[in-house]
Amino acid sequence: MESRISIRPFKESDADDFLSWAGDDKVTRYLRWNSIATREEALAHIQQVAIPHPWRRSICLHDRSIGYISVRPESGDDRHRAHLGYAVGSGYWGRGFATASLKMAIPCVFQSFPSLVRLEALVEEDNLGSQKVLEKAGFVKEGFLRKYGFNKGQIRDMFIYSFLRDDIKN
Repeated sequence: MESRISIRPFKESDADDFLSWAGDDKVTRYLRWNSIATREEALAHIQQVAIPHPWRRSICLHDRSIGYISVRPESGDDRHRAHLGYAVGSGYWGRGFATASLKMAIPCVFQSFPSLVRLEALVEEDNLGSQKVLEKAGFVKEGFLRKYGFNKGQIRDMFIYSFLRDDIKN
Protein backbone atom coordinates (compact mmCIF):
# COMPACT_ATOMS: atom_id res chain seq x y z
CA MET A 1 0.00 0.00 0.00
CA GLU A 2 2.78 2.45 0.82
CA SER A 3 4.04 2.36 -2.78
CA ARG A 4 0.73 3.96 -3.86
CA ILE A 5 0.91 6.67 -1.22
CA SER A 6 3.36 9.56 -1.32
CA ILE A 7 3.87 13.01 0.12
CA ARG A 8 4.98 16.00 -1.90
CA PRO A 9 4.67 19.79 -1.99
CA PHE A 10 1.31 21.13 -3.18
CA LYS A 11 0.93 22.29 -6.78
CA GLU A 12 -1.68 24.60 -8.29
CA SER A 13 -2.89 21.64 -10.35
CA ASP A 14 -4.06 20.01 -7.07
CA ALA A 15 -6.97 22.48 -6.79
CA ASP A 16 -9.76 20.09 -7.87
CA ASP A 17 -8.50 17.19 -5.74
CA PHE A 18 -7.92 19.55 -2.80
CA LEU A 19 -11.48 20.87 -3.10
CA SER A 20 -12.87 17.32 -3.03
CA TRP A 21 -11.58 16.68 0.50
CA ALA A 22 -11.08 20.21 1.88
CA GLY A 23 -14.70 20.99 1.04
CA ASP A 24 -15.98 18.12 3.19
CA ASP A 25 -17.29 19.22 6.62
CA LYS A 26 -16.48 15.75 8.02
CA VAL A 27 -12.81 16.34 7.15
CA THR A 28 -12.60 19.94 8.38
CA ARG A 29 -14.58 19.32 11.58
CA TYR A 30 -11.43 19.21 13.71
CA LEU A 31 -9.36 21.63 11.61
CA ARG A 32 -8.98 25.29 12.47
CA TRP A 33 -10.04 26.29 8.96
CA ASN A 34 -13.51 25.96 7.50
CA SER A 35 -14.46 23.85 4.51
CA ILE A 36 -13.38 25.23 1.14
CA ALA A 37 -16.45 25.97 -0.99
CA THR A 38 -15.18 26.70 -4.52
CA ARG A 39 -12.34 25.83 -6.87
CA GLU A 40 -11.22 29.48 -6.67
CA GLU A 41 -10.98 29.23 -2.86
CA ALA A 42 -9.08 25.95 -3.22
CA LEU A 43 -6.58 27.50 -5.64
CA ALA A 44 -6.15 30.58 -3.43
CA HIS A 45 -5.55 28.37 -0.38
CA ILE A 46 -2.91 26.38 -2.26
CA GLN A 47 -1.20 29.54 -3.55
CA GLN A 48 -1.39 31.63 -0.37
CA VAL A 49 -1.24 29.04 2.43
CA ALA A 50 0.01 25.62 1.29
CA ILE A 51 2.84 26.55 -1.09
CA PRO A 52 4.48 29.28 1.06
CA HIS A 53 4.12 27.25 4.29
CA PRO A 54 7.42 26.16 5.91
CA TRP A 55 6.48 22.46 5.67
CA ARG A 56 3.10 21.50 4.25
CA ARG A 57 2.80 18.42 2.04
CA SER A 58 0.02 16.87 0.05
CA ILE A 59 -0.78 13.28 0.91
CA CYS A 60 -1.18 11.67 -2.49
CA LEU A 61 -2.63 8.41 -3.73
CA HIS A 62 -1.29 7.74 -7.23
CA ASP A 63 -0.10 11.40 -7.22
CA ARG A 64 -3.62 12.78 -6.55
CA SER A 65 -4.10 14.84 -3.39
CA ILE A 66 -6.22 13.08 -0.76
CA GLY A 67 -5.08 15.08 2.28
CA TYR A 68 -2.27 17.03 3.86
CA ILE A 69 0.40 17.04 6.56
CA SER A 70 1.53 20.33 8.02
CA VAL A 71 4.41 21.01 10.40
CA ARG A 72 4.80 24.43 11.98
CA PRO A 73 8.13 24.85 13.75
CA GLU A 74 8.48 27.18 16.70
CA SER A 75 11.24 29.80 16.71
CA GLY A 76 13.88 31.17 19.06
CA ASP A 77 14.36 29.18 22.25
CA ASP A 78 11.43 26.94 21.25
CA ARG A 79 12.85 25.92 17.85
CA HIS A 80 13.38 22.41 19.21
CA ARG A 81 9.60 21.92 18.97
CA ALA A 82 7.09 21.83 16.08
CA HIS A 83 3.34 21.32 15.77
CA LEU A 84 1.87 18.69 13.48
CA GLY A 85 -1.50 18.79 11.77
CA TYR A 86 -3.00 16.54 9.12
CA ALA A 87 -6.19 15.43 7.45
CA VAL A 88 -7.27 12.84 4.90
CA GLY A 89 -10.39 12.81 2.76
CA SER A 90 -13.26 10.96 4.47
CA GLY A 91 -13.46 8.43 1.62
CA TYR A 92 -9.97 7.26 2.62
CA TRP A 93 -10.52 6.93 6.36
CA GLY A 94 -9.72 3.62 8.01
CA ARG A 95 -7.45 2.41 5.21
CA GLY A 96 -4.06 3.25 6.71
CA PHE A 97 -3.23 6.16 4.40
CA ALA A 98 -2.84 8.75 7.17
CA THR A 99 -0.63 6.43 9.23
CA ALA A 100 1.53 5.52 6.22
CA SER A 101 1.97 9.15 5.20
CA LEU A 102 2.90 10.22 8.75
CA LYS A 103 5.50 7.45 8.92
CA MET A 104 6.94 8.78 5.64
CA ALA A 105 6.84 12.39 6.79
CA ILE A 106 8.46 12.07 10.21
CA PRO A 107 12.06 11.39 9.06
CA CYS A 108 11.73 14.12 6.38
CA VAL A 109 10.57 16.64 8.97
CA PHE A 110 13.47 15.94 11.32
CA GLN A 111 15.88 16.13 8.38
CA SER A 112 14.36 19.45 7.21
CA PHE A 113 14.68 21.03 10.66
CA PRO A 114 18.04 20.03 12.21
CA SER A 115 17.32 21.78 15.54
CA LEU A 116 13.98 19.95 15.90
CA VAL A 117 13.85 17.48 18.80
CA ARG A 118 10.10 17.19 19.41
CA LEU A 119 7.08 16.96 17.13
CA GLU A 120 3.74 17.48 18.90
CA ALA A 121 0.13 17.00 17.91
CA LEU A 122 -3.01 18.17 19.68
CA VAL A 123 -6.13 16.06 19.18
CA GLU A 124 -9.63 16.76 20.38
CA GLU A 125 -10.93 14.30 22.96
CA ASP A 126 -13.63 12.87 20.68
CA ASN A 127 -11.43 12.52 17.58
CA LEU A 128 -10.72 8.84 18.16
CA GLY A 129 -9.63 8.18 14.57
CA SER A 130 -6.84 10.72 14.75
CA GLN A 131 -5.71 9.39 18.13
CA LYS A 132 -5.39 5.90 16.60
CA VAL A 133 -3.44 7.25 13.61
CA LEU A 134 -0.93 9.02 15.85
CA GLU A 135 -0.45 5.98 18.07
CA LYS A 136 0.07 3.69 15.04
CA ALA A 137 2.62 6.18 13.67
CA GLY A 138 4.61 5.94 16.91
CA PHE A 139 3.45 9.04 18.78
CA VAL A 140 3.15 8.86 22.57
CA LYS A 141 0.03 10.18 24.31
CA GLU A 142 1.43 12.42 27.03
CA GLY A 143 -1.58 13.97 28.64
CA PHE A 144 -5.03 15.47 28.68
CA LEU A 145 -5.35 19.25 28.40
CA ARG A 146 -8.63 20.55 29.80
CA LYS A 147 -10.28 23.45 27.94
CA TYR A 148 -7.09 23.90 25.90
CA GLY A 149 -7.81 24.39 22.21
CA PHE A 150 -10.12 26.90 20.56
CA ASN A 151 -11.82 25.61 17.41
CA LYS A 152 -14.98 26.55 15.55
CA GLY A 153 -16.18 28.89 18.30
CA GLN A 154 -15.61 26.56 21.27
CA ILE A 155 -12.86 25.89 23.79
CA ARG A 156 -12.21 22.16 23.71
CA ASP A 157 -10.46 19.46 25.69
CA MET A 158 -7.39 18.04 23.92
CA PHE A 159 -4.90 15.22 24.16
CA ILE A 160 -1.26 16.02 23.49
CA TYR A 161 0.94 13.54 21.64
CA SER A 162 4.66 13.69 20.90
CA PHE A 163 7.24 12.05 18.70
CA LEU A 164 10.89 12.67 19.53
CA ARG A 165 13.84 12.60 17.16
CA ASP A 166 15.16 9.75 19.35
CA ASP A 167 12.00 7.73 18.56
CA ILE A 168 13.01 7.27 14.90
CA LYS A 169 13.87 3.63 14.27
CA ASN A 170 16.96 3.15 12.14
